Amino acid sequence: MNRIRLLAIAPMLIFALATVAQQTTTPSGVSGAVPAVDAHLKVLAEKLDLTSDQQARVKPMLQEMHDASEKLVQDPNLSPDERQASLKPVRMKADKEIRTVLSDDQKKKLDQLEQESHMDLHGNPDGTTSPPSPQR
Repeated sequence: MNRIRLLAIAPMLIFALATVAQQTTTPSGVSGAVPAVDAHLKVLAEKLDLTSDQQARVKPMLQEMHDASEKLVQDPNLSPDERQASLKPVRMKADKEIRTVLSDDQKKKLDQLEQESHMDLHGNPDGTTSPPSPQR
């Protein structure tokens, strides 16, 4: 069960980072490889209905993940596979820490988001990908 959860969490975080990266640009107008902390927090706040207290507690966790991810992404000595392998524990740590702040209902929402992102990234069992989720 833990293995399944780990396999579901990583794609969710990748999806969240990718979503935020698409919505965020650097001052020069070029998309950043690692999304801004405030944009990532905004996505989580909207998707999980975080309270202001929860947002204040989650922000340093996201900042730590962002800083570590940024350092790894910019490391020219890492191959893409090494970079991805190095990013996974950083994301897993952040996910574990963030879950300590969430209510049971929010954890269920996060699980659902992880499941959806896993399907978006890896396709459905029948080999197709999921349609884009409707915008609110």
